[in-house]
Amino acid sequence: MLSRTLAQIILATSAVAFSLAGCTHSTPVVEAYQPTIAQEGKDVVWIPTPTDLAERLLKAAKVTPNDLVYDLGAGDGKIAILAAQKFKATAVGVEFNPDMAEYARKNVYRAGVSNKVTIITGDIFKEDFSKATVVTLYLLPALNLKLRPTLLAMKPGTRVVSNTFTMGLWMADQTIQGDNGNIGYLWIVPANIQGHWSITSLPDLGSASIQLTLQQEFQVINGTLSANDGKSTQPISGRLEGINFTFDYRDAKGAIRTVATQLINGELKGYLKDQPSMVVLARKTS
Repeated sequence: MLSRTLAQIILATSAVAFSLAGCTHSTPVVEAYQPTIAQEGKDVVWIPTPTDLAERLLKAAKVTPNDLVYDLGAGDGKIAILAAQKFKATAVGVEFNPDMAEYARKNVYRAGVSNKVTIITGDIFKEDFSKATVVTLYLLPALNLKLRPTLLAMKPGTRVVSNTFTMGLWMADQTIQGDNGNIGYLWIVPANIQGHWSITSLPDLGSASIQLTLQQEFQVINGTLSANDGKSTQPISGRLEGINFTFDYRDAKGAIRTVATQLINGELKGYLKDQPSMVVLARKTS
């Protein structure tokens, strides 16, 4: 009885060993996912942003703990992780490749910022990132242009930073230099102030009522300042920074005066820089 049992054990062990040996030939060991530089993605190849430039882009965007940063095309999660670690912001990375997205999630976990960073497996042209206060990009020019209408529709003051590539005619508000010739750009989403405005309380123009007519190309503003009595008209120009618009005009004595305004509830409210107590109010007429 004992010999028969021992024989059965030997036969069973041999069968298992043979089976395992067969498995080693038919089922190779699968290594953990490791991305490679320049691997192809949905629309771009993956080349990670150098750490020094990523940090400078986030600094240029003035990221704070109050910000919600969206990294579009998150790759390995570097920028989202850096935003959380270095700037204490909340960050969301959007990555199309499911394997890369999972790889980024593991990096987030290893970095100890799972409470601050979320990685979404998704399409940057379909995901809703309208609540972001900062958007980071490393895409191709054509993709930046495709995203541009969505970015311009975001809340004025939203900051957008891009590694290497621009936004076509939407000129950057700032250029950021990295090491080894790397370069990035910052844009601040401008409010829409194009149109006709009626200004009260603008001194030394010889008229109690002033018409301000503005044409806008992204953040660049040109227009005219006219007395409603038709006696004087002068060109003006300026730049928008989110909701902030500053412009110069020449008063009746020939002196240059600077007006600083903000778009608040549909009105331009501000003051003269050399006379802060002088309140300037403009209401849109068309």
